[in-house]
Amino acid sequence: MEQVIQAAVLCVVAALLALVLKKGTPEAALLLTLGATTVVLLSLSRDLKALLGFLEELVEESGLSGALFVPLYKTVGIALVVKVGGNLCRDAGESALASAVETAGAVCALLAALPLLRAVLTLLLELMQ
Repeated sequence: MEQVIQAAVLCVVAALLALVLKKGTPEAALLLTLGATTVVLLSLSRDLKALLGFLEELVEESGLSGALFVPLYKTVGIALVVKVGGNLCRDAGESALASAVETAGAVCALLAALPLLRAVLTLLLELMQ
């Protein structure tokens, strides 16, 4: 809870400063936004490690193959990167680049999920026989 409040305060302050800077130097405003985003994401790394540790424990306890969860992790990671990257491109006034990031993210998410889709297809084919 404390961490989300700190992130929100940092982002609001950075957004207000970026609004002021945009009038004179839009490049500096974008760099400020990138810096604030980086700080927030890096501050989450410790908690992300704890979350991944719990998910690994969950996989071990469930008895399911860990390979089934890898595509899920990759897809969630891709979605987060695309969301941040697309929004940063939009903030820079580059909506075409934001669309390209989102398209690339969709393709990469499908590719990451491909092993899972193949496993489902194999299971369905076995059930049909």
